[in-house]
Amino acid sequence: MQTRFPHSVRATAEGAAVERIVRKCVHCGFCNVTCPTFQIRRDELDGPRGRIYQIKDAIETGVVAPSLRTHLDRCLSCRACETTCPAGVEYGRVLDYGREVAEQAAPRGTSERLARWGLRQVLPHAGRFAALLGLGRLARPLLPASLKALIPPARAAGPRPTIRHARRMLLLAGCVQDALDPRINAATARVLDRLGIQLDVIAGSGCCGAISHHLTATDEARDFMRRNIDAWWPQLQAGAEAIVVTASGCAVQVKDYGRLLADDPAYAERAQKIADCARDLSQMLAAEDLSSLKPAPGAPRRIAFQSPCTLQHGQRLGGVVEGLLRRAGFELLPVADGHVCCGAAGTYALLQRDLSHELRGRKLANLAASGSELIVTANIGCLSHLQGRAQVPVRHWIELFDPAD
Repeated sequence: MQTRFPHSVRATAEGAAVERIVRKCVHCGFCNVTCPTFQIRRDELDGPRGRIYQIKDAIETGVVAPSLRTHLDRCLSCRACETTCPAGVEYGRVLDYGREVAEQAAPRGTSERLARWGLRQVLPHAGRFAALLGLGRLARPLLPASLKALIPPARAAGPRPTIRHARRMLLLAGCVQDALDPRINAATARVLDRLGIQLDVIAGSGCCGAISHHLTATDEARDFMRRNIDAWWPQLQAGAEAIVVTASGCAVQVKDYGRLLADDPAYAERAQKIADCARDLSQMLAAEDLSSLKPAPGAPRRIAFQSPCTLQHGQRLGGVVEGLLRRAGFELLPVADGHVCCGAAGTYALLQRDLSHELRGRKLANLAASGSELIVTANIGCLSHLQGRAQVPVRHWIELFDPAD
């Protein structure tokens, strides 16, 4: 694709990178075939190719059409287009840049700004979110079904391991996961304990920054990243092997710290090393000897796996969880359109409810058609989103190996 980016854009590292990426686009349209919003709306402007054209036009002309932000907001950031694109276009980077261009050129109205600010004040802060979720659970019996679906029942985490091991890794506890489903991180600690690995949550670490990043609060997102780096860095220097991330959406973000903080001289080098040490849970376990790992007692053997976009498209780890489960003797039932987003996409389910709910309906119909009595996934956002309407339990896949079950 031909570009005529102004010098002011090309003079910046990210602007120059975005221009190089846009030039790779060959107009083939393969991306639209796997784009969830294009499949629903059948509108070129709501597909990756159309969004790239709109962003390119805004950068080159300096004129941001009022409709640009609408079409960018509708994007799930699922990055299915990236795994489809034969030219290797990094659409996600272009999208992030385009969102900042649109945000700076045309500030949102008061109600939109307040809604997005409110999400940023609650979701990334574990204590605040847990307190509000607790209140919601108390009021749950009085709520209408639509609101009840947003508030999962409480689950017990179970005992955490107390044995100290020579091998040690760090765990990203995250912001909402321990409140929504504390059993996930606890089960992970118990599984790794069985493998002779100690898993520690480090005080001072917290949200990975993804929520702020995708809501175009760039400076805020960077503050979350720096806080995690400050917390983890001494531990890695002291011998911790890796940073284990149990939510695939968070893993994508942490693995991108090096790029996102590349222009920060105080953090750039450490950010890249942190990114290099980050491991999705599936990736970490796939590198271990799992001969001592057995399925949890009573775990069903025929299951349906919903592969999050952040696992298969963002991290390019499609098939890793499936391989671990098959090796352990589980039968994975076929699920149609497994590459298509479930509609969760972080805050998308709250800000783009109609599109999100339609995608969830399609995903749940395909999962139900498999005949499974259990759905497993690898991301808390997908889990919570599907769980609100699923007719069968939805769990994180690591629970299938939890010795406490």
